[in-house]
Amino acid sequence: MKNKIPYIRVGTTYYKIIEKPLISGDTTSVLVRWNRETIISDHGKAFLSSIPKYDGFCCIPEHLDYQQIVRGFYNIYNEIPFSPSSENENFKNEIPFSLNFVKHIFGEQLELGLDYLKILLQFPTQILPILCLVSKERATGKSTFIKWLKEIFGLNMTYIKGDSFGSQFNSDWAAMLVVAIDEVFFDKKEITERLKYLSTTNKDKLEAKGKDREEIDFFAKFILCSNNEENFIQIDENEIRFWILKINPIKVENTDFLDNLISEIPHFLRFLIERPFSTEKKTRMWFSADEIRTKALQKLVFKNNNKLESKMIELLYEFFESNNEDEINFVPQDILNMMNRMFRPTYWTRNDIRNLLKETWKLNPQNNGLTYIRYDIDFAGIFYQNNSVGRFFTVKKDLILQKYVEMLN
Repeated sequence: MKNKIPYIRVGTTYYKIIEKPLISGDTTSVLVRWNRETIISDHGKAFLSSIPKYDGFCCIPEHLDYQQIVRGFYNIYNEIPFSPSSENENFKNEIPFSLNFVKHIFGEQLELGLDYLKILLQFPTQILPILCLVSKERATGKSTFIKWLKEIFGLNMTYIKGDSFGSQFNSDWAAMLVVAIDEVFFDKKEITERLKYLSTTNKDKLEAKGKDREEIDFFAKFILCSNNEENFIQIDENEIRFWILKINPIKVENTDFLDNLISEIPHFLRFLIERPFSTEKKTRMWFSADEIRTKALQKLVFKNNNKLESKMIELLYEFFESNNEDEINFVPQDILNMMNRMFRPTYWTRNDIRNLLKETWKLNPQNNGLTYIRYDIDFAGIFYQNNSVGRFFTVKKDLILQKYVEMLN
């Protein structure tokens, strides 16, 4: 943004709009707090009266009819760097790289992928699924996809490392349209739950170091990238918020590919605007669970469920090897406690264990709370017992021995 007067006053605070140089040779506008006395020193006191004044900041996401000033408030949402090409151009023939690339990323779900991008452009506050790009191989185009979206949406998109997502401070991304998280490996259930919550909420708390928490409108969409296809995040088979795509390697390397994509952006934006939706809004995340269900999602769920089951079998096998018992009674919390001691703290919940016992092992708990011998394990790996009351499950030794053999084979 280029103003004749590069200053604004928001509330009682002055800011300067500076053009920050980029590696590409371009510049980007940045709002920096500026001292009132410095402005007077540089321009004289009379200059202050010419500085535009606004009541406060707002964040109104809009791409096709962007307004910097909204009802006397300064919009901190940024104008996107590119404008759509004119309507009378044959835009579809001008975007071969873009269409081929979207097809590479979304595969058989190309039309859904184009709908996803169209929604980002035209309906920035619409809730969307958490898009996950996964692949063991290198040179698949995952990073290029993120960089391309960054070029399209400019300062309204950011990417962070997976380990920083767990931080309580979110001021650097809470007001963004797209938050891409690279090198994802969420091994803590609470981080996954936070991500799921943020993907569907319209409010969140903005928190910065040294400042009070502030409630804001939240409309960010998350894109996760990971080289771990099988357990980068913990989800169950009923999860409907994740759209997981297995990305294949790019066969022919083109060092100018990103530049080619960038050159097509104006035509691609026009294409998205003119292209009709292939889907209708069916859920709060637009797409239905069936539409975004993929083999990569099924593989992830299968691996997650099998991992929990294998840990439970290992724990119970160790119990029967250490104790002269033919069966064990427990509630899901008992198993969770012992797993956290025998292994390292786990990301599963009591509900995960309960579902596995009932749905996979076809076991049911007692109808009423009854007294039973509750087992736990100390930090030396020794099982000990206490009396407890609960609607416990009963697992036979023979079942665990059978499952242990199946697991080894």
